[in-house]
Amino acid sequence: MGRLFGTDGVRGEANRYPMNAEIAFALGQAVVYILKKEHGRPRIMIGKDTRISGYMLESSLESGITSMGGYPYLLSVLPTPGIAFIAQSMRAAAGIVISASHNPYQDNGIKIFSGSGFKLSDEQEETIEDLMLSNTLHTLVPPVKDMGQAFRMEDVNGRYIVFLKNTFPRDLSIEGMKIVLDTANGATYKVAPDTFWELGANIDVIHNSPNGININDKCGSQHTEDLRKRVVEKGAAIGLAFDGDGDRLIAVDEKGQEITGDQILLICAKMLKDQGKLKNNLLVATVMSNLGLRVACKRYGFKYHASKVGDRYVLEDMIRLGSIIGGEQSGHMVFLDHHTTGDGIVTAMQLLAAMVKTGKPLSELAKMMDIYPQKLINVDVKSKPDINTVPKVMKIIDKVERELKDEGRVLVRYSGTQNMCRVMVEGPSDSVTEKYCEEIADVVKNVLG
Repeated sequence: MGRLFGTDGVRGEANRYPMNAEIAFALGQAVVYILKKEHGRPRIMIGKDTRISGYMLESSLESGITSMGGYPYLLSVLPTPGIAFIAQSMRAAAGIVISASHNPYQDNGIKIFSGSGFKLSDEQEETIEDLMLSNTLHTLVPPVKDMGQAFRMEDVNGRYIVFLKNTFPRDLSIEGMKIVLDTANGATYKVAPDTFWELGANIDVIHNSPNGININDKCGSQHTEDLRKRVVEKGAAIGLAFDGDGDRLIAVDEKGQEITGDQILLICAKMLKDQGKLKNNLLVATVMSNLGLRVACKRYGFKYHASKVGDRYVLEDMIRLGSIIGGEQSGHMVFLDHHTTGDGIVTAMQLLAAMVKTGKPLSELAKMMDIYPQKLINVDVKSKPDINTVPKVMKIIDKVERELKDEGRVLVRYSGTQNMCRVMVEGPSDSVTEKYCEEIADVVKNVLG
């Protein structure tokens, strides 16, 4: 039995190891056993996205938690950041999210938030994992009289919506603003429309009819074609695309052009700087961010730090360096003055605030940053050996870097959640960038695919 936790909890194809009922049951038991030492009979919030496999995993977690003497509170469908918020506001011992984020419906995942609303550390996950793999959990269960019981919470959407609305400045208004939402048939399909409607926006919603197998299917933050078309048709001021679990946002301007996470980060950081609220004058992004972001930060007079890829590493660096804003090109952004984790709707609130405060359309705000030509190719791989130990891959990377000189860069890394290698190249032109990216991707595919 291999290790279970990746960069974002446990993840895999649903109903197959490790994303099966047995592992979910054991995870529920292990979490309670470890939390008992500090919390006695721990209360644990459980929420999920709209995948059909969520029911199985929810029931298994509930069984594992109650068998070990914990009290699971079932939140049903709620965005990942909503579960973190409820866990914190309820002063629970932990929050457990059942979701595979932007992955297709066949996949699912389980990730854990502490009662403070932050994801567990690598060390905490390792402790849970060691207990699960020790094959001793069955010897640790309490007698029947000390088992737990489950509760279902009915009012979580309303609580979360109030929290979300309070992240939008009270002195600003989006009353009557035309906004198109793409909820990816995922966890935001109820709360996102209700939130923007309650703020007075004129909303139009697409991809908000989940059926268990259509989450992220040609929609949401990774597939904005329908949203771009709808924004232009409706004459909307902005389009907002969330991913399946609601922690990412990609925007579309009034002309139907996609706005990247890097551009959103810059717009929001500049607003904070103008308000004197950009703590330590610092924005945290990742090594995958476009070179144009670093150039723009320098132009507008604030510092830029590149972390490793992954929202947990962005957050770690934000806390370590004292920054309140950070995120990824993919649209996963953290605003620490509002929330402990990435939240697509909170991000949307900050972007809308920047539009209202400046009085500028999104297409004009997006021009604050020049985007350098960038090509990303995802290559399915059978194994993930250290890239530095694969001679043929290192040889082609070195060749491309020599030829690009100072006019671009190369980044080759594995996905933390899928059997995939991401090849990214930035260069002086689209044609050069695409040519070099394909050269590297071909070698990766031949050697590791």
